[in-house]
This record gives sequence, C-alpha cells and structure tokens, in this order.
Amino acid sequence: MTKKLFYTSPHTSQWNSKLMGCFKENDYYYVTLDETAFYPEGGGQPSDNGTIDGVDVLDVIKGADGEILHKLEKMPSSKIVHCELDWSRRFDHMQSHSGQHLLSAVCRELFDANTVSFHLGKEYLTIDISESDWTEVHTIAAEEKVNQYIIENRQLLTYYVTKEQLQSLPVVKMPKVTENIRIVEIEGIEYNPCGGTHVERTGEIGMIKILKTEKQKDHTRLFFKCGFRALKDYSEGLGILSALSNKFNTGRKDIFNRVEKLEHDHKQLLSTIEDLKLENAKFLADSLLAENKEGFIYHIFEESSLKELQYLAAMIVKKEKALVLLASRKDQKVIFSNSGQLPIHCGQYFKAELSPFNGKGGGSEQTAQAGFSSQDDLQAFYRFTVEKFSQTSD
Repeated sequence: MTKKLFYTSPHTSQWNSKLMGCFKENDYYYVTLDETAFYPEGGGQPSDNGTIDGVDVLDVIKGADGEILHKLEKMPSSKIVHCELDWSRRFDHMQSHSGQHLLSAVCRELFDANTVSFHLGKEYLTIDISESDWTEVHTIAAEEKVNQYIIENRQLLTYYVTKEQLQSLPVVKMPKVTENIRIVEIEGIEYNPCGGTHVERTGEIGMIKILKTEKQKDHTRLFFKCGFRALKDYSEGLGILSALSNKFNTGRKDIFNRVEKLEHDHKQLLSTIEDLKLENAKFLADSLLAENKEGFIYHIFEESSLKELQYLAAMIVKKEKALVLLASRKDQKVIFSNSGQLPIHCGQYFKAELSPFNGKGGGSEQTAQAGFSSQDDLQAFYRFTVEKFSQTSD
C-alpha cells in the first residue's frame, strides 16, 4: 500500500519514489508509487497537481482498493522517479480547507449554525449553513471571531482514533467510516473527522474574508476566501479603487459620492434627451402632415429607433385621420397605424402580406409592427405598401 506523505509529511513538495504499478485506459496511464504526496480529490478538496519525472500529473484519484492513482499522458522513463508537487496549489488547498473548518466552527459557536455543505472552487470557497436569517451583523461577528482565532495561532492536530476512542470525543459529526478514523483537532475549538490536508497552526491560514452571502432555501451560503486568495482579492480590489480614485481625482472614500453624482447627472441628461425627442417628434409630425394631404402618410428614416417611430405614428393619428407607414433602416422595423379613416386592419394586413418579404410581426386593428432580416426586404415591403395604399387613397 502506498505511503501517504500528504498525511505523514504534509509540507513535502519534492521527493523520490519507486514506480509500483501501471495500467492504461483511454490513452492515459495510471501509475502507483510506493509513497506519494499527491493528494487525491475527496471530501470537497480538489486533487493536487505537479510532475513525475517531468511528466504532468493530470489528476490524482483513489482507486477501488484504496490505492492512489496518478493520471499521466505518458509513462515515466525510469522505475525510480522524481516527484514535484505544485506547492502553491497544495498550500492554497491547505489554507482553504483549514479556513473552512475554522469558519464553520465559529458559525456553530456564535449562532448554533451547522455547515451542511462545503465547496472549494477556483474562485471562491463556499459553505452552506443552517441559518436562514443571516445578516450583515452575523457576517461582521463571524469575521472578527474567526480572524481572532487565526491571530491566536491555535494548533491543528491530525491523528487516528478507533471507533471506541471516537465515543469520548465531542466530534462535530460522526464519520461514515468505522476504522482508520482521522481526526482534525483545532486546539480548544473543535474535533472534526476529516481526510483532507491542513495547515499546522491557524496562523498559516493568514486571514478569512467573507465576500458575500446568498439565501439558499432554509440555509445561507457564505462566499469567502482565505490566505493568499484573500490577499490577491484585496490587491485586485485596491487596484480598481486606486484607478477610480485617480480617474475622479478624489479620495477612495469619496468615490461612491462621485458615482452617485454621475448617475444623477446621467438621469438628468436622459430626461433632457427624451424631452428633445418629443419636441422633434412634434416637429416631424407637423412636417409630415404638411407634406401629405391625401390621408396616407409614409416615410423611411435612417437612424430613428422603433420606439421613436411608434411615438411619432401615435402623435400623427392623434392629430389627423390618417393611415401612417413609418420605417427604420437602422432597426429594420416598420410601424403601421390607422386612425380609422380607412377600413384597414393593420394587424391582418401584416399577417397577409409580410411572408413574401421575410418579415415577422403583427398587431391590432389600429397599429402593427414588423421586423425584417435585411434592409432589402424592409425596403421592398415599404415600397409595396406605399404603392398599394397610395392608389387606395387616390
């Protein structure tokens, strides 16, 4: 059986080992070693990465017989192999897993909230806890307590106990296994059955920062980062704040006020633009009415939006009894409105005539709209409709 250095010597990052066995499956090789520091995925913790004689370790899994299998693209060239662990990844997992234990213990200590699930992802760590009414007050209290325990540099001990010895320990939860029961003890805080890798003292976790929370039915999901992940997140956030501070030529504390002012100014600008659009629509309506005396008003616009055409058409039919056809090249849309002067059902007309022009749309008796897949189709339908109703109005 392979000696598991990730338990006996968790800080080992380089070692030599003997190649014990190998089999090939789906073009990949799976090798076993007489001793390994590569941790296999399990218990919410991802597997380790690294190299064996320079060959990348793609995955590490636990076989059905308990052996540790290392997935490789090709076989190492010798029986005695040099192994190197991706230490930054391993230590990140150690910080994260130990941080999760500590944060879960604090949630249980302060709020009697148990952890029901744990996920160690590439971006975030999450725990789901049995507390549905979590607030910012809970977050602040949990952060202060968990980081206080980190500062106190409590010892983490890992050891095996028998089923009988387990009965005397106040464990967080009972393990599923009945032998080789591994306990992770945080000094003075908790006893937790766990098969993952951990730091030796809480100080190695560095810090824990809760980033956000989400309600999950009867639970709350906490998103957090530990150690170097938290430092990287802080550095990225600080970089963004510093860039905004320079852009606005103001202190970081005043950025929010500047953004609020920008939002206010933007809303005022949008309101002014809408007022100008209304005035322009009134002018256009009067202009089109003046140019078209026969009860059928039509025009094709280059840049106007469908919303603008809808408003313009509504304004025209409100002013005069008319049939109105307006088109937008930019949006490739047409609006068709009837004030009631002609016995035209706009929606039915579109339903009957759009198909040959690859148009899709519909509407009511008074107004309808349609879109086209190309400007050529739009223009063809526009010309067809203009010709049809110009003759009708005559």
